[in-house]
Amino acid sequence: MTKDTKADKNEKHKAAMKKQQENVHESIERANVEKSVVVLLTGNGKGKSSSAFGMVMRALGYGQKVAVIQFIKGVQKSGEELFIANHLPEVFFYQMNTGFTWDTQDRSKDEQAARKTWEKAAQALSNPEYDLVVLDELTYMLSFKYLDEQTVLDTINARPEHQSVVITGRGGGAQLRDLADTVSEVKDIKHAFNDGVAARKGVDF
Repeated sequence: MTKDTKADKNEKHKAAMKKQQENVHESIERANVEKSVVVLLTGNGKGKSSSAFGMVMRALGYGQKVAVIQFIKGVQKSGEELFIANHLPEVFFYQMNTGFTWDTQDRSKDEQAARKTWEKAAQALSNPEYDLVVLDELTYMLSFKYLDEQTVLDTINARPEHQSVVITGRGGGAQLRDLADTVSEVKDIKHAFNDGVAARKGVDF
């Protein structure tokens, strides 16, 4: 059995890459519908909110207008919050500012805060000035039934035609998954925190 020569390997690589290029071009040609999208970033792994903020940077790079509404978070400052406050005043940023539900331990207070935060979200979702609206950790508000699911879904569906939405958080229910155009699940394979490593500024928050 003879080994492939360097030239043979190069020819095989070239043929494989050509086929891959053709497949990519065919996929691009099929994706010819221009419309806004709803992106759901879910799963039990780290990085859902980080991915959403990456999309914020992407939208701003094109001069688009962005609104970010964070549910649950807000007691401990995050790097994203500090950066937006100090460098991106053009981004509308609102936090529920109650921290996590296991910290508050007060359902009525959490429900009230969730409804107030949803009012801000609904305003952004009805405002045609915004090209991208991020609803960070919204899924928990649906899972805990702090917000009416149908109202949330109807408001997202009724948004301005050009406006895209990014939703983050674990779960959220089948109807939210069905509504979303893109669903990505972040899987927890290994996390330093589970080995006793403290959360680190600039990496975890």
